[in-house]
Amino acid sequence: MSHEIHADEPHGSMRDYTIGFLLSVVLTAIPFWLVMERPLADGVTAAVILAFAAMQMVVHMIYFLHMNGRVEGGWTMMALLFTIIIVVIMLAGSLWVMYHLNHNMMPMPHDMSQMP
Repeated sequence: MSHEIHADEPHGSMRDYTIGFLLSVVLTAIPFWLVMERPLADGVTAAVILAFAAMQMVVHMIYFLHMNGRVEGGWTMMALLFTIIIVVIMLAGSLWVMYHLNHNMMPMPHDMSQMP
């Protein structure tokens, strides 16, 4: 079994892993504190938690998965961007359809005993 390191393959240093770990802990602790203490309105808290989740994904991709524009000639970054675009289109379309279905539904009476 060969344990040689190829020069063109990315590998992280202990410094990179430590920075990634510390950033991950901070990006987890802040949303946890926001949920436990509730200093903001519910909608604002949810938006802030989503922003921290996105930042944490970027930290993981950079510090643990070693993704950048130079790896594999940039193809991993292109695949990631394509995936993000497809996910955004699917989420936006799903939310749009659900909003319009909810908006166009026939109103239901609150008292179900009046139903035929």
